[in-house]
Amino acid sequence: MFESKYSKVLTIILIIVIIAVLGLLGFLAYNYYQNYIISKDTAAFVDDFQGEVQDGEANDTGNTTTTENPFNQLQDSETTGSTKKTYKGFGVLGTMEIPATNFSYPVLDKVTKKSIETSVAFLYGVGLNEPGNSVIIGHNYRNGLFFSNNKRLSIGDKIYITDNDGNRVTYTIYNKFETTPEDTSFYQRDTGDTPEVTLSTCTDDSSARLIILAKADQ
Repeated sequence: MFESKYSKVLTIILIIVIIAVLGLLGFLAYNYYQNYIISKDTAAFVDDFQGEVQDGEANDTGNTTTTENPFNQLQDSETTGSTKKTYKGFGVLGTMEIPATNFSYPVLDKVTKKSIETSVAFLYGVGLNEPGNSVIIGHNYRNGLFFSNNKRLSIGDKIYITDNDGNRVTYTIYNKFETTPEDTSFYQRDTGDTPEVTLSTCTDDSSARLIILAKADQ
């Protein structure tokens, strides 16, 4: 009798363990699939975007050659109703690539709950590849999407940003630090008329912000 009850308990425990393992495997498989699909979609968009804006007129240098703020151009296009590039319904200011983390995403033109669940987004500043600072934010997810791997970046790593005018500018990371979620003191820093970019994301425990500062190569 005792052995029979003991066997039933072990059977129930085994079933629970099997269900838990299957649930975990399902969760991991879903995360992998989501990562694969989103990464594939964004990489394809970046390739298409660069092919369109750079066809015969791209500038792959460390300096910007635009004379007009691409962010202002985007706002003008919204006013006039002219066509602009979009990704999953969101306006696009350009694309960003970070080889050190295999990062390749469009930069969306506004920060909303939905937009930063779709890609990284422009939060504040002068506009991509313009003299001054531009702040771009993205989520830190467990599955490696968006800015999840920014913690692996180091001073000296390169960031490549292509704007809507086809200018592709190379940036070099020169600072990396953590700060409070409320700190915006570094947004309006003096860049000496050099284009700079600030990448902002949460730390793994969401208690602070991980900040990456990069400057355009001269």
